[in-house]
Amino acid sequence: MSADRPNYITPAGYSRLHAEYQQLLSDERPKLVEVISWAAGNGDRSENGDYIYGRKRLREIDRRLGWLAKRMKAAKVIDPAQQEDRRRIFFGATVTIADEEDRTRTLTLVGDDEADAGKGLVGWNAPLARALRGAAIGDLRRVELPAGVIEYEVTGITYP
Repeated sequence: MSADRPNYITPAGYSRLHAEYQQLLSDERPKLVEVISWAAGNGDRSENGDYIYGRKRLREIDRRLGWLAKRMKAAKVIDPAQQEDRRRIFFGATVTIADEEDRTRTLTLVGDDEADAGKGLVGWNAPLARALRGAAIGDLRRVELPAGVIEYEVTGITYP
């Protein structure tokens, strides 16, 4: 994610990041430090699996904590329920689109940290989301995807 783009996120998405941060910091990390201390007291650390695994896992947790802290600091929480212009597609909109074969799909535009294509959550900076931004019902939008260019018609827009 480039520094010039805001890191938009929904209130629920921010809550999930914060909950993971708190769980790692106040629960998982202290327990791991305890195990590492215990294992270190058992003598030879070079062949001590608990010690070696514990140190490796602690580095992973610390990296994740750093990443979460950075993402939360850069986050710009936007509540889609507060959107005033509900006739156009903006952050947080749930959109129904139809392709050239009239196959429809419904997706919600969320922050990049919340994206989950399997659940229909498309990151704000994904090609499809960028193409749909600002569109209204009836608008046609062309999206360049790895499979080629696809044209979608916006058939529905809702907000929470």
